[in-house]
Amino acid sequence: MSDAMLHAVNQDPADFAVQIADSIESFIVAVTEVAKGDEPDSAVPFLLLEISQLLLTGGRLGAHEDIVPDERYEPDTGPEPDVDDLRERFARLLDPVDVFSEVFDPYEPRKAPVAFRISDNLADIVTDLRHGLAHYRSGRTTEALWWWQFSYFSNWGPTASATLRALQSLVSHVRLDQPLQELDGLDTDEDLTEEALAEEAGRVMAAEIAAPLGLRAP
Repeated sequence: MSDAMLHAVNQDPADFAVQIADSIESFIVAVTEVAKGDEPDSAVPFLLLEISQLLLTGGRLGAHEDIVPDERYEPDTGPEPDVDDLRERFARLLDPVDVFSEVFDPYEPRKAPVAFRISDNLADIVTDLRHGLAHYRSGRTTEALWWWQFSYFSNWGPTASATLRALQSLVSHVRLDQPLQELDGLDTDEDLTEEALAEEAGRVMAAEIAAPLGLRAP
């Protein structure tokens, strides 16, 4: 597929919907497989790749003109599938590096970093994407595209971007042979300042976590 096709905003709506839905379904299937823990040695690099590809899909939705749903009120998609098992599996798989710090809005001046968990983020992203997929599978294509576009701006897009930065930083620390700061003992419901994050962060050498998470120093 050419770059022009990837970034087209005026292509056939049916083709666009199929491509977006295929990409989203592929992401859900892929991360669900990673969460099983059958191949822990490749978990972090694989997640880095999958999140990167998902954000390309999000970029296409973001570049598209505003999608207007067919109905004024969103149709009920039924109960949301439980993602607690997915969340817990990733928490165990990524235990040494699950917690990271992120500035929620880079355009808010002097905003202190907040603690997040990669496992929580992945579960939240999958929840948003599955919601739109339920519309799509029920034949409500415009509703699905509207939801994916809206939630890309409001939730899963920023969440995926933050997760990508954390994964990319983790890989960089290992590949560049730099010590990695672990948020030891921190939790995501604590209101922490930048100074508190720095004080609480424990020092961990990248070599100690590289092999279990599928990373190799050069």
